Amino acid sequence: MARIAVIGAGMGAMAAAARLAVAGHRVAVYERARTYGGALGRFERDGFSFDTGPGLLPLPAVWRDLFVKTGKEPLEACVELVQVDPSARHVFADGTEVSLPNASRAGVVASLDEALGRGAGQRWGDFLVRARETWDRTRRPLLEEPLWPNWEVLAEREPYPAVPHKRLLRTRRAGTLAEVGAWELRDARLAALLESHALAYGLDPRTAPANAAVLPYMEYAFGVWYVRGGGLRELARAVYERCLARRVEFRFGTEVTAVVEKDGRVAGVELAEGGVAEAEFVVAGVAPGVLDRLCGGSAVRGDGEVPAQRGGASRLTVLLALRGGRPPGTAHRTVVHAPDRAAELDALFGPAPGVPARPTVTVLRPDDAALVPDADHEAVTLTSVVPAGGGADAGDLAGRLVEVAERVIPDVRERLLWQEVRTPADVAEATGAEGGAVPVPALAGGGGRLLHAANGTRVGGLFTAGGWSHPGGGLPHAGMSGALVAGLVVEGPEFRGSQ
Repeated sequence: MARIAVIGAGMGAMAAAARLAVAGHRVAVYERARTYGGALGRFERDGFSFDTGPGLLPLPAVWRDLFVKTGKEPLEACVELVQVDPSARHVFADGTEVSLPNASRAGVVASLDEALGRGAGQRWGDFLVRARETWDRTRRPLLEEPLWPNWEVLAEREPYPAVPHKRLLRTRRAGTLAEVGAWELRDARLAALLESHALAYGLDPRTAPANAAVLPYMEYAFGVWYVRGGGLRELARAVYERCLARRVEFRFGTEVTAVVEKDGRVAGVELAEGGVAEAEFVVAGVAPGVLDRLCGGSAVRGDGEVPAQRGGASRLTVLLALRGGRPPGTAHRTVVHAPDRAAELDALFGPAPGVPARPTVTVLRPDDAALVPDADHEAVTLTSVVPAGGGADAGDLAGRLVEVAERVIPDVRERLLWQEVRTPADVAEATGAEGGAVPVPALAGGGGRLLHAANGTRVGGLFTAGGWSHPGGGLPHAGMSGALVAGLVVEGPEFRGSQ
């Protein structure tokens, strides 16, 4: 039985803590904030409650597996998971609208044909077949196995089976997600639908590799889910309580100031309050810059390894407390697409990143009585991708999002009681990530730009979990990072992933 110190109480770190405790280790979690959950925060005021991080859960099987492996009660006994149907309503630049059923390929095909014209659904359906092949090729190395020592194989190989495309007397295949949309979907609205999945993760579809097709595939194959009774913050609560049941110790308001090394191996963690908590293993669920500082300012990755991901995009979130109840039949999620996608991408990912004048905005309107004081009120969340670091006036940005939201909530300003704005600075405060950057999921190809550093480090006994290490950002990926770290600690470097 080893003593294990976990730095941070984010979802990946708690997933590792629960699994390690079940394996018989003594696990203590040190969290500088006063609560658990990391990016899965909650804001409460006047009887309203809002998720301040992700609002929907893809691939819940990852968290079901955690609960199966760490106790008798399954996930559904601890939280009420419900499929969101439709999975999303999309409002395109030309005013076309479509509502897409949850986890129904046939239903999605039929809906797209009806809204966008005959043949649109078939092209999307054919794309999903190719995306499934990509998923089958990359699922194990990118989600279920530790990062390969010869990770260059993943970096060089593009696993998406692109359709040959004749262009200027040459046959070409799509290498980026934007090219998949333009050459294979051949409809500006379908291309916008495809690209919105990458943009939601802070990826530029013009440079994201074609195998980013797995991002929409995960949603349309496995569905998107909501946790009724308080939102995704309730998932964080359930994981925290599972950790407590497995005798994981939590010390909130306790900042770790250094990782203590001895003879090239961790010996514990130094605490701001004084003293050292001795440990044979340390699991760090923090952003790479934070980890480097904890290790004396030096990088902890070995030569030849994938460099730690840094930078990237962030999110601006506007929480709206509205008078008047949620109208019957309202979609849980509506994506209002930017009128000029090229201008939006240039603004976000150009040489001088800024906020688009009219961004793509995701509008979440949950049907959940736990979020509002009574049935005569509604809690609405608006989210848009913005450059990490922000820089623009938060009030001005919030106004832009509300203006876009008026396309789907025409009376939003008349109903507004108050609003709360969450900026990249707030994300940075909650997660420690520089500029409030949000980590992206690991993807193959692209020269390894979107691979994440391995869970092990050059320091013996020091491992990393969470969105900033393999297999990257997103709730499913965070959960898998916890499983990988637990396997590496328990079984050693010979661990090859779940079977």
